[in-house]
Amino acid sequence: MSTAETAARTVPAATSHQRGYRTLFSRGTSRTPFVFPALIVGALLGTTLLAGCDQKPVLSFQNLDITGNRQFAGHFSLPDTNGQVRTLADYRGKIVVLVFGYTHCPDVCPTTLAELSQAVRQLGPKDAQRVQVLFVSLDPERDTPSVLAQYAEAFNPSFRALRPADAAQIRQMATDFNLDYEKVPGSTPDNYTMNHTAASLVFDTTGKLRLYARDGQGTTPWVHDLRELLGTT
Repeated sequence: MSTAETAARTVPAATSHQRGYRTLFSRGTSRTPFVFPALIVGALLGTTLLAGCDQKPVLSFQNLDITGNRQFAGHFSLPDTNGQVRTLADYRGKIVVLVFGYTHCPDVCPTTLAELSQAVRQLGPKDAQRVQVLFVSLDPERDTPSVLAQYAEAFNPSFRALRPADAAQIRQMATDFNLDYEKVPGSTPDNYTMNHTAASLVFDTTGKLRLYARDGQGTTPWVHDLRELLGTT
Protein backbone atom coordinates (compact mmCIF):
# COMPACT_ATOMS: atom_id res chain seq x y z
CA MET A 1 0.00 0.00 0.00
CA SER A 2 1.39 3.43 -0.95
CA THR A 3 2.05 6.26 1.50
CA ALA A 4 -0.90 8.15 0.04
CA GLU A 5 -3.30 5.23 0.40
CA THR A 6 -2.16 4.47 3.94
CA ALA A 7 -2.54 8.08 5.09
CA ALA A 8 -5.88 8.44 3.36
CA ARG A 9 -7.25 5.52 5.34
CA THR A 10 -5.94 6.54 8.75
CA VAL A 11 -5.42 10.05 10.11
CA PRO A 12 -3.49 10.02 13.37
CA ALA A 13 -4.61 12.44 16.06
CA ALA A 14 -2.19 15.30 16.60
CA THR A 15 0.23 14.42 19.34
CA SER A 16 1.61 16.88 21.86
CA HIS A 17 4.82 16.80 19.85
CA GLN A 18 2.97 17.77 16.68
CA ARG A 19 1.06 20.50 18.46
CA GLY A 20 4.35 21.89 19.71
CA TYR A 21 5.41 22.48 16.14
CA ARG A 22 2.36 24.37 15.01
CA THR A 23 4.53 27.37 14.45
CA LEU A 24 5.26 27.70 10.76
CA PHE A 25 8.09 25.24 10.34
CA SER A 26 8.78 22.69 7.67
CA ARG A 27 9.48 19.09 8.54
CA GLY A 28 12.30 17.05 7.14
CA THR A 29 15.94 16.64 7.89
CA SER A 30 15.98 20.26 9.02
CA ARG A 31 13.41 22.92 9.78
CA THR A 32 13.14 26.20 7.94
CA PRO A 33 11.57 29.05 9.96
CA PHE A 34 8.88 31.27 8.57
CA VAL A 35 8.33 34.86 9.65
CA PHE A 36 5.31 34.05 11.82
CA PRO A 37 5.17 37.14 14.11
CA ALA A 38 4.90 39.53 11.18
CA LEU A 39 2.23 37.34 9.64
CA ILE A 40 0.15 37.38 12.82
CA VAL A 41 0.44 41.13 13.23
CA GLY A 42 -0.51 41.70 9.61
CA ALA A 43 -3.44 39.32 9.82
CA LEU A 44 -4.79 40.80 13.05
CA LEU A 45 -4.43 44.35 11.77
CA GLY A 46 -6.20 43.46 8.55
CA THR A 47 -9.02 41.77 10.45
CA THR A 48 -9.41 44.76 12.77
CA LEU A 49 -9.61 47.21 9.89
CA LEU A 50 -12.10 45.06 8.02
CA ALA A 51 -14.28 44.62 11.09
CA GLY A 52 -14.36 48.36 11.60
CA CYS A 53 -15.58 49.26 8.13
CA ASP A 54 -17.69 46.24 7.20
CA GLN A 55 -21.07 45.76 8.84
CA LYS A 56 -21.29 42.07 7.84
CA PRO A 57 -20.94 39.52 10.66
CA VAL A 58 -17.31 38.69 11.39
CA LEU A 59 -16.65 35.01 10.78
CA SER A 60 -14.91 33.01 13.48
CA PHE A 61 -12.12 30.80 12.15
CA GLN A 62 -9.94 28.23 13.87
CA ASN A 63 -7.17 28.73 11.32
CA LEU A 64 -5.33 32.01 10.84
CA ASP A 65 -7.51 34.62 9.15
CA ILE A 66 -5.36 36.45 6.57
CA THR A 67 -8.17 38.29 4.82
CA GLY A 68 -6.69 41.42 3.25
CA ASN A 69 -3.10 40.47 4.14
CA ARG A 70 -0.92 41.72 1.30
CA GLN A 71 2.00 39.44 2.13
CA PHE A 72 0.29 36.89 -0.10
CA ALA A 73 -0.75 37.01 -3.73
CA GLY A 74 -4.47 36.86 -4.32
CA HIS A 75 -4.25 34.67 -7.40
CA PHE A 76 -2.32 31.89 -9.11
CA SER A 77 -1.71 30.62 -12.63
CA LEU A 78 -0.24 27.11 -12.73
CA PRO A 79 -0.46 24.08 -15.05
CA ASP A 80 -2.47 21.07 -13.95
CA THR A 81 -1.40 17.48 -14.61
CA ASN A 82 -2.80 17.71 -18.15
CA GLY A 83 -0.74 20.80 -18.92
CA GLN A 84 -3.73 23.15 -18.83
CA VAL A 85 -3.05 26.40 -16.99
CA ARG A 86 -5.43 26.83 -14.09
CA THR A 87 -6.45 30.00 -12.26
CA LEU A 88 -9.01 30.84 -9.59
CA ALA A 89 -11.50 31.61 -12.34
CA ASP A 90 -11.66 27.89 -13.14
CA TYR A 91 -13.04 27.22 -9.67
CA ARG A 92 -15.46 30.13 -9.35
CA GLY A 93 -18.13 29.40 -6.76
CA LYS A 94 -15.93 26.92 -4.89
CA ILE A 95 -13.63 27.15 -1.91
CA VAL A 96 -10.10 26.46 -3.13
CA VAL A 97 -7.52 24.91 -0.80
CA LEU A 98 -3.90 25.02 -1.97
CA VAL A 99 -1.73 22.35 -0.33
CA PHE A 100 1.98 22.68 -1.10
CA GLY A 101 4.22 19.63 -1.01
CA TYR A 102 5.62 16.68 -2.94
CA THR A 103 4.66 13.05 -3.46
CA HIS A 104 7.74 11.64 -1.69
CA CYS A 105 6.89 13.59 1.47
CA PRO A 106 7.04 11.17 4.43
CA ASP A 107 4.66 12.86 6.85
CA VAL A 108 3.21 16.36 6.54
CA CYS A 109 1.80 16.19 3.01
CA PRO A 110 -0.02 12.85 3.26
CA THR A 111 -1.35 13.69 6.71
CA THR A 112 -2.73 17.06 5.57
CA LEU A 113 -4.36 15.56 2.48
CA ALA A 114 -5.88 12.74 4.53
CA GLU A 115 -7.28 15.24 7.04
CA LEU A 116 -8.75 17.31 4.23
CA SER A 117 -10.29 14.24 2.64
CA GLN A 118 -12.06 13.35 5.87
CA ALA A 119 -13.14 16.97 6.37
CA VAL A 120 -14.64 17.21 2.89
CA ARG A 121 -16.55 13.98 3.44
CA GLN A 122 -17.91 15.28 6.73
CA LEU A 123 -19.36 18.29 4.92
CA GLY A 124 -21.76 15.99 3.10
CA PRO A 125 -22.12 15.42 -0.66
CA LYS A 126 -23.74 18.76 -1.49
CA ASP A 127 -21.21 21.00 0.28
CA ALA A 128 -18.29 18.77 -0.68
CA GLN A 129 -18.94 19.69 -4.31
CA ARG A 130 -18.24 23.31 -3.39
CA VAL A 131 -14.68 22.62 -2.17
CA GLN A 132 -11.70 22.06 -4.47
CA VAL A 133 -8.45 20.82 -2.94
CA LEU A 134 -5.39 21.41 -5.14
CA PHE A 135 -2.09 19.71 -4.30
CA VAL A 136 0.73 21.91 -5.64
CA SER A 137 4.05 20.17 -6.29
CA LEU A 138 7.32 21.66 -5.11
CA ASP A 139 9.20 18.78 -6.74
CA PRO A 140 8.14 18.52 -10.41
CA GLU A 141 11.44 16.78 -11.15
CA ARG A 142 10.09 13.58 -9.59
CA ASP A 143 6.39 14.45 -9.53
CA THR A 144 5.52 13.58 -13.10
CA PRO A 145 1.99 14.46 -14.25
CA SER A 146 0.73 10.89 -13.94
CA VAL A 147 2.36 10.29 -10.55
CA LEU A 148 1.04 13.60 -9.22
CA ALA A 149 -2.52 13.02 -10.44
CA GLN A 150 -2.65 9.51 -8.99
CA TYR A 151 -1.23 10.72 -5.69
CA ALA A 152 -3.82 13.48 -5.21
CA GLU A 153 -6.76 11.31 -6.24
CA ALA A 154 -5.64 8.49 -3.92
CA PHE A 155 -6.75 10.65 -1.01
CA ASN A 156 -10.03 11.77 -2.54
CA PRO A 157 -11.34 11.36 -6.11
CA SER A 158 -12.20 15.07 -6.21
CA PHE A 159 -8.67 16.24 -5.37
CA ARG A 160 -6.58 17.62 -8.22
CA ALA A 161 -2.93 18.63 -8.58
CA LEU A 162 -0.98 21.52 -10.05
CA ARG A 163 2.56 21.10 -11.38
CA PRO A 164 4.76 24.18 -11.92
CA ALA A 165 6.41 24.03 -15.34
CA ASP A 166 9.95 24.79 -14.20
CA ALA A 167 12.19 26.06 -11.40
CA ALA A 168 11.45 29.67 -12.30
CA GLN A 169 7.72 29.13 -11.86
CA ILE A 170 8.30 27.48 -8.48
CA ARG A 171 10.40 30.44 -7.36
CA GLN A 172 7.70 32.87 -8.44
CA MET A 173 5.04 30.84 -6.66
CA ALA A 174 7.17 30.76 -3.50
CA THR A 175 7.52 34.53 -3.67
CA ASP A 176 3.81 35.03 -4.28
CA PHE A 177 2.74 32.88 -1.34
CA ASN A 178 5.62 33.37 1.11
CA LEU A 179 6.83 29.78 0.85
CA ASP A 180 10.19 28.50 2.00
CA TYR A 181 11.52 25.39 0.29
CA GLU A 182 14.84 23.67 -0.32
CA LYS A 183 16.14 20.37 -1.63
CA VAL A 184 18.00 18.28 0.95
CA PRO A 185 20.47 15.82 -0.67
CA GLY A 186 20.12 12.13 0.18
CA SER A 187 22.26 9.04 -0.23
CA THR A 188 21.74 9.09 -4.01
CA PRO A 189 20.88 11.89 -6.49
CA ASP A 190 17.25 10.75 -6.64
CA ASN A 191 16.89 10.03 -2.94
CA TYR A 192 16.46 13.58 -1.65
CA THR A 193 13.86 15.26 0.52
CA MET A 194 12.27 18.70 0.33
CA ASN A 195 12.07 21.02 3.30
CA HIS A 196 9.12 23.34 2.83
CA THR A 197 6.69 25.58 4.66
CA ALA A 198 4.08 23.25 6.10
CA ALA A 199 0.86 25.15 5.51
CA SER A 200 -2.11 25.48 3.17
CA LEU A 201 -3.92 28.52 1.79
CA VAL A 202 -7.69 28.80 1.52
CA PHE A 203 -9.61 30.99 -0.93
CA ASP A 204 -13.35 31.55 -0.46
CA THR A 205 -16.06 31.04 -3.08
CA THR A 206 -15.51 34.55 -4.47
CA GLY A 207 -11.78 33.95 -5.02
CA LYS A 208 -10.62 35.97 -2.01
CA LEU A 209 -7.70 34.63 0.05
CA ARG A 210 -8.99 34.03 3.56
CA LEU A 211 -7.05 31.48 5.61
CA TYR A 212 -3.56 30.24 6.40
CA ALA A 213 -3.86 26.69 7.73
CA ARG A 214 -0.95 25.08 9.55
CA ASP A 215 -0.20 21.37 9.42
CA GLY A 216 -0.96 18.81 12.10
CA GLN A 217 -4.20 20.40 13.27
CA GLY A 218 -6.52 17.46 12.72
CA THR A 219 -9.83 17.32 10.90
CA THR A 220 -12.07 19.40 13.18
CA PRO A 221 -10.67 22.88 12.37
CA TRP A 222 -10.96 22.13 8.66
CA VAL A 223 -14.61 21.14 8.97
CA HIS A 224 -15.41 24.19 11.09
CA ASP A 225 -13.71 26.72 8.81
CA LEU A 226 -14.97 25.24 5.56
CA ARG A 227 -18.51 25.41 6.93
CA GLU A 228 -17.97 29.00 8.00
CA LEU A 229 -16.88 29.94 4.49
CA LEU A 230 -19.73 28.00 2.92
CA GLY A 231 -22.22 29.62 5.28
CA THR A 232 -23.48 26.25 6.49
CA THR A 233 -22.50 26.37 10.17
